[in-house]
Amino acid sequence: MEIVHRSCAGIDIGKRSVTVCVITSGPRGEPHKEVRTFGTLTRDLLALGDWLDAVGVEAVAMEATGSYWKPIWNLLEERFELLLANAAHLKAVPGRKTDVRDAEWIAELFRHGLLRASFIPPRPERELRELVRYRTSLIRERAAEINRVAKVLEGANVKLGSVSTNIGGVSGRAILAAMVEGTTDPDALADLARGRLRAKHDALVGALTGGIGTHQRLLLKVQLRHLADLDTLISGLDAEIAERLRAAGALIERLVTIPGVGRRTAEVVLAEIGTDMTRFGSARQLASWAGMCPGNHESAGTRHGGATRRGSPWLRGALVSCARAAARTTTYLGAQYHRLAARRGSKRALVAVGHTILGIIFALLRSGQPFRDLGATYFDRHDAERVSRRLTRRLEQLGYRVTLAPPAALTVPATAG
Repeated sequence: MEIVHRSCAGIDIGKRSVTVCVITSGPRGEPHKEVRTFGTLTRDLLALGDWLDAVGVEAVAMEATGSYWKPIWNLLEERFELLLANAAHLKAVPGRKTDVRDAEWIAELFRHGLLRASFIPPRPERELRELVRYRTSLIRERAAEINRVAKVLEGANVKLGSVSTNIGGVSGRAILAAMVEGTTDPDALADLARGRLRAKHDALVGALTGGIGTHQRLLLKVQLRHLADLDTLISGLDAEIAERLRAAGALIERLVTIPGVGRRTAEVVLAEIGTDMTRFGSARQLASWAGMCPGNHESAGTRHGGATRRGSPWLRGALVSCARAAARTTTYLGAQYHRLAARRGSKRALVAVGHTILGIIFALLRSGQPFRDLGATYFDRHDAERVSRRLTRRLEQLGYRVTLAPPAALTVPATAG
């Protein structure tokens, strides 16, 4: 086989140690192997880099093992050509697995150019990605804490969640704080409502009539403090992320014009895929990388399902949330969702709409053009003949006689001379 890298290394990564196999080519191309094991402390990894330098290694391949590859990548990325391979692409012969054999297998595959590199963005994008992902985790934790508050209220027979769709909003928190302070009068609690919730005063009075116990007040007090702390942390991350994305402000403003896409979602997308779309080649390749397109499983001419592949869970989650929001709009994306959900189900329709949103994002970032909605009637206009046949058939099934005629031509009245 062709030798792509004449001097390379393969690293098998563990939590406490890494095994490194270096393969160098002799004058006639014959391989010479050397294997060493290093610890994972910073001084050990620096010693690893010095050894690779000393033996003349130019390129290094490693397996994506949890998060243990990150410190090695951070310390070696400025000194060597690095490649991170998906663990699924490195399956060796079963029954012959050791750390040394794994390192040798990685090095052999890399030497002959048989490894496919995973997408690893530059360091500033990786830092932004960590901030955005942590913020997403905190937002999920806040939602989970609000659900815990709802359970405590249900235990006290307080049905605030039946009247207010957001018990963690301004009105909900004001009412909960008053409960913690000992207020039990439903009228006084209902008077704390703000905005449109004030119109539900009578319903609030009935929902807030319950029995808050001492332990439930204690739980609500702790939960409200936790929510306040989470709000503070999320606000701080919002400010830091906005500062790091200041240069991409115009791109974010363009992305939020897509139905269902908000500012935070746009920040998640930019953190996950960056702004340079040339690294993905096409919108289809980007969708495949993100895990937003059907997979292929065909054998002997028979197709066995088409489950989506495992892509970035952070990007996939954001796109599905966008699709769920876009499904409630009177737009092309909303029409696409309802068209597909009727035949394929809601979950498949959400993934399909998320796929479309990602394609739109790719086009906007690559072309620099503003978003233009095709309209909620696009599918009807695109296939008007089929729509007319279907509706005609439905009316005939109901007993009507249907005659279709083209719209009358518009006549322009003559103007008086």
